[in-house]
Amino acid sequence: MDIIEKIKHLRDERGWSTNQLALEAELTQSTVSTLLTKPNALPSLDTLMRLCGAFGITLAQFFAEDEDSELVNAQEKVLIGQFRKLPDKKKKAIINLLED
Repeated sequence: MDIIEKIKHLRDERGWSTNQLALEAELTQSTVSTLLTKPNALPSLDTLMRLCGAFGITLAQFFAEDEDSELVNAQEKVLIGQFRKLPDKKKKAIINLLED
């Protein structure tokens, strides 16, 4: 899977729009949209690091070919995805609950 296809796959896996991915990665919508639609486009290292941060993975995990090397399983990915959709107040409540 190439870099752009992997980004699209990770975005789709979370059910995010291009705009949501841009928000999560703290990038402009036009940057992400251009990256995902322009032929032969490649992200800069900074952009890729921001995207990986939004996906909750490291660069090493992004480039890992072996699915077993992921540190986050499918159930944890769902949990992370749902957590990210929550308002800050609810996120804090969950963190407080888990810390007790």
